[in-house]
Amino acid sequence: MTIIQEKAGKFLAAHGMAAEAVNLRENADVFIGEMERGLKGEESSLFMIPTYISIDKQIPAGERIIVVDKPHFLATMPRGMWYRETALIRLRERLGEPDITPAHRLDRMTAGVLVFVRDPACRGAYQMLFQNKQATKVYECLASCAPIRRPRFGTITQAEPPRPFPLLRRSHITKERGTLAAFEEPGAVNAETLIERGELILPSAGGRWREAPEGGPHPGNHPICRYTLHPRTGKTHQLRVHMNSLGLPIVGDDFYPRIQTRPYDDFSQPLQLVARVLRFTDPITGEKREFVSRVPLKI
Repeated sequence: MTIIQEKAGKFLAAHGMAAEAVNLRENADVFIGEMERGLKGEESSLFMIPTYISIDKQIPAGERIIVVDKPHFLATMPRGMWYRETALIRLRERLGEPDITPAHRLDRMTAGVLVFVRDPACRGAYQMLFQNKQATKVYECLASCAPIRRPRFGTITQAEPPRPFPLLRRSHITKERGTLAAFEEPGAVNAETLIERGELILPSAGGRWREAPEGGPHPGNHPICRYTLHPRTGKTHQLRVHMNSLGLPIVGDDFYPRIQTRPYDDFSQPLQLVARVLRFTDPITGEKREFVSRVPLKI
């Protein structure tokens, strides 16, 4: 198997597909070539897997919002090298609706529930819903089951002492312009996350672990657990920073505890963080709405 075929195989495996599904041996060079053109914002004849959005094409005409289950590696909106390969542009092209706008955003590496607004007249109402923190968000992630580490900055409050979890993590997080990673420092609290530890997660049959940064999630260190995260604020990388500050970096995190450089076309190890549940009262209809992501967490 060529290096190109190997790359394509890893890419497909990361998205739950077998190489045979695209006749990889015969089409690997074409597949990778089209993928790279798409990532550069050029026209592509393929609908690339990392930009796939599962939606019902028969969306009622009166529906004001569209909710998608965003995959890992897909940016919410154009930024830097990512233009066509974003949820926003793909959604506009697929539905032929140029006025679609995101009501909020998810990091490129985070999967899960993402809301878009179809009706420009309602755009402000939905965006303010998120800006005013009137939506309830629940995330899930995979991280080490190791004992927690006392963070350098901020506080930890145990909800049910002496049990270590659930706990409330509070700190001051700063993200400087032009830098990749955020960090904690002394200052007034601007980030709060309630963290619950769940069940132990075992690798699936045939599953494997990647080599992790020293001290990060790795089979030779500690077992992996599922965590449920309830952010009370929305600072950049807040959940990733708070988990890392406890000595529990999220599986697949290339920024924390230290930045790991990987090829832009390496989709082999998604960040195991999903925006699992989103609840809010519709600002137009007053209806209670709830959306749940089906993106799996896996090791």
